[in-house]
Amino acid sequence: MNENKVKIVVADPSALGLFGLAIITLVASSQKLGLTSGVSLIIPWAIFLGASAQLMACINDFKHNNTFGATAFGAYAFFWFAVGFTWLIQNGVFGAELASSIDTKQLGFAYLGYLIFTLFMTIGAMETHKVLFAIFVFIDFLFIGLTLMSFNIIPELAHQIAAYSELLIAIFSFYGCGASVLNTHFGKVFLPVGKPFGIFK
Repeated sequence: MNENKVKIVVADPSALGLFGLAIITLVASSQKLGLTSGVSLIIPWAIFLGASAQLMACINDFKHNNTFGATAFGAYAFFWFAVGFTWLIQNGVFGAELASSIDTKQLGFAYLGYLIFTLFMTIGAMETHKVLFAIFVFIDFLFIGLTLMSFNIIPELAHQIAAYSELLIAIFSFYGCGASVLNTHFGKVFLPVGKPFGIFK
């Protein structure tokens, strides 16, 4: 019995995932930095860019057999889904009773879990390229800030760490997105991203 195998060619989804990350961190950091107020108009960007765009990148990275990329984009996609719903709960969308029983230390444990995850993903990012490594380093600091804020530990300093880290994530993600698109489009290094560190491989 003959078996035919069909290979489906899928474009690199990294640019879309990085764009989603760039947009949501830019919008969210504007609130942390005091440039905007409230989260009502951050929620759509969290759900559609932070979450959905990265989830699409995750699914297509699985098709590329890229465990690192798929895990990263998938994990942060579900993070933004959870954050979006957290803001909906806090703003009473699901009822006053649910909003009144909030314990932000639970968020602290979630952020701590994501910090642990991001730390070992940062090690993995060392063998991708330096722009992606920088993004992961700033995500580490974002989760350090968010975790400390949620546990009410040095909250003012923690808030500043989270705010500026999130803005830097946006800046580097925009650059990474541009590099991914233009380097592929032109078939050459149009925007350099830096070679892997070469420590573990």
